[in-house]
This record gives sequence, structure tokens and C-alpha cells, in this order.
Amino acid sequence: MKRKVRRIGPIQRREIRLAFLLLFPTLLIVLLIVFLPLFINIWISFKSILLSDLRPPTAIVNERVRGDLTKVNEEISIEYRVRNSSTKEELREVVIADVIPVGLRVVEVDDNCSMQEQNVSCEFAVFPAKNLERIKLLAVVEEEFFNDPVNPKDSSPSVSLVSRNKLTDFVFTLENYKRMLAGEEFFNVLKVTFIYTIFGTAGALFLGLLAALLLNEHFLGRGFFRGLFLFPYVSPIIAVAFTWVIIFDPFSGMFNTLLLRLSLIDEAINFFGQRYADFSLLGYEFKFPLALASVILFESWRYFPLSFLFILARMQSIDKEMFEAAKVDGASPLQSFWYISLPQLLGIFALLFLLRFIWTFNKFDDIFLLTGGAAGTRTLTVDVYEQGFAIANLGAGAAVALVIFLLLLTFSIFFLKFSPQDK
Repeated sequence: MKRKVRRIGPIQRREIRLAFLLLFPTLLIVLLIVFLPLFINIWISFKSILLSDLRPPTAIVNERVRGDLTKVNEEISIEYRVRNSSTKEELREVVIADVIPVGLRVVEVDDNCSMQEQNVSCEFAVFPAKNLERIKLLAVVEEEFFNDPVNPKDSSPSVSLVSRNKLTDFVFTLENYKRMLAGEEFFNVLKVTFIYTIFGTAGALFLGLLAALLLNEHFLGRGFFRGLFLFPYVSPIIAVAFTWVIIFDPFSGMFNTLLLRLSLIDEAINFFGQRYADFSLLGYEFKFPLALASVILFESWRYFPLSFLFILARMQSIDKEMFEAAKVDGASPLQSFWYISLPQLLGIFALLFLLRFIWTFNKFDDIFLLTGGAAGTRTLTVDVYEQGFAIANLGAGAAVALVIFLLLLTFSIFFLKFSPQDK
């Protein structure tokens, strides 16, 4: 039996068109907010552009007047100093125009200039980079000038020109990506980024699970401790970051002082400034990435409350009769967690891992406040800042930012496809 296809009538078509027209402005705004910054980042990543190139090259004009304007028939000089603001790009079709006050009769004009009544115009077909030109006019003060004495410097000269703007032209290059992929430093930073992200995400989920298991039980003061556990997440990042730096300071930090008093260490440890710490275990010596581990520990501590809230909410939605039945059958608390709670939590674990992975991968402020990206803690986001602003190479910074976007997009697609779903 064929299924009857329901056709859309003319009234429904008009309703659909009306709904689309009403939603179109909102859709357009959302698309602009999402795709316009991405498009601009992609555009800049294919350009060899510095921070100084955001301001297009122009001609800077300074006007100087020499002579006595209070005397009749006094000869004065009006000089324009024209400088190209760019050290690399030339200017074309440069035209500098100014109005000479009435009563000042121009008797000598620069070769690049022309006079029409009281209007002076100076033209340069090509104005090279770093170029400085001096345009000099000679004028004589007449009686008419004192009827309305105006200093020539009171009227600013106008400038028109044609210049190349690196940001908006259609000259593209792969130099940023070639330089990034050719160096070993990028892959070291990429490795650190993945280590920081994976262990920081796993640590936040593990601590969140422990907190949820603890505070899911009934005891006196449970509400107070639930609120207290939110402290790391709701506190200002700059406050908690500097608190950790002070606590773990190698000279006056409380943690080092405690370890020294207990004779657990022989000398203070610079947790956020020491790249590696040498350890010996069962006769094997290895280097432990101390600063990176300290930053990961801070990441796990600061963001576990978010995981704690989601996991606790999901645990409280599990039917209590399932635990009671398991208890009657003789199941231990560990067995109840493994066979009842954990399968119910896989979906929320997958969601939290995806969100925390993306957020941690994009983290900048935590690392920058704790270590500044030094001691082996430089991640891709810190690299974007250093390339784009510390070195002022916007093209290189945009290229690294685009790599971050592509990595996270690829990870999100595969994770959503293969991750467990909460039923």
C-alpha cells in the first residue's frame, strides 16, 4: 500500500515564506557573528602582514612658517615637510593642497607645485618609502593681510593619495604556513597543547566525579559543601591564579615552607618556573615536566566544579529502586557504581569531555597568568598571542589560530560520531 504524500497548500506556503522572512534577520546576524570573524582570520592567515600594517601608509605633512608677519613687504617662507609613513610601501598620486591667507602674495613656488589664486597644489606621481620631501614657497606680506591676519599654519593642508593596503588587497601567500610547519617549535607546542588539554580535561572530570559521589550522599552540611565546591569555578581567574603563584612560590611560598619543615625536600622547588624535575624510581632516572604538571593540576582544580554539577545532576536522576534492588541482591557499593551508575553517566561524560576539551584547548589566561608560557608550558593559544602581538606578526598568529580551529573541528566531528550517547 502506497503512502499518501501530503501536499503543502497555498496558505501553508505563505506561512512558510512569512516565517522565513521573520527569521531571516536573526539568521543573518547569527551567520555574521559566527562566520565573519572566521573569514577575517582565514583572510589574514594567507597574508604576510604585521601589526603596523593595519594602518595603511599615508603622507604625513608638517607645515612651518618663517619670517615676520607683522611687517609690510616682509618676505616669509612657507615650508611643507612631507614624509612617507611606511618604510616599505610607496605612495602614488600624492596631492597636497593648502590655502594661503589673503594678503600673502606668493612670489616663488616649488617645482612640484602650482598656484591658482590663493590655492597651492603640490603633486607627486610616486612617493618612495621612507622618503622625505621639503616643499618651499616664498611669499610677501601686503597691506591687505592686516585686514584679516591669519597665520598660514592655522589651515591644515589636505592630502590625497593612492596607497597599497596589505590588509585589503588580493595578494596572498603560504609563507605563514610554510614557516610554521617547517620549524620544530610548532610541533613541540602542539605536543604540549595536547598533553595539557587531555590531562587537564581528564583531571577535571575525575575530580568532578569524586566530588559528585561524595556529595550525593546524605549528611549534615551537604548543601554548604556543595556551595563551597563551586569556589574555584566562580572565583576571578586573576585572583586564584596569583594565589596559586604565591602559595607555590620557591622563596616565600607556604607549600615549599611546609615541605622543607617536614624534611621532604632539601631545597625549594619552583613549581611554575622549573621545566623538568629529575626523579629516580627503581634505578631508573627520568625527567618529570614539573611546570606543565603544575599548570595541569591548576586546570583540573579550577574547572572540576562544572563537571561536578553536571555529574551530580545526572546521578540524582537515576532511579533509586535500581540501587535498592542491587543492594538486596548483595551488590557492593563499587559494583553498584560500576554496573548501574557508570553506564548511566557515559552520555554526560562524553558531553563534558567534548566541552572541556574544546575549552581547555583554547585556554590562554590560565597559562599566561601562571607561567607566561615559559618552562615548557607554551600552548597554541599562547603562541597565537606571541606571534600576533609580542612579535607583531598578525599573519603568523592568524595561521596558528586557523590550525587550532581545524584541529578542534576535526576532533568534534569524530567525537560526536563515535562517542557514547546517553539514553
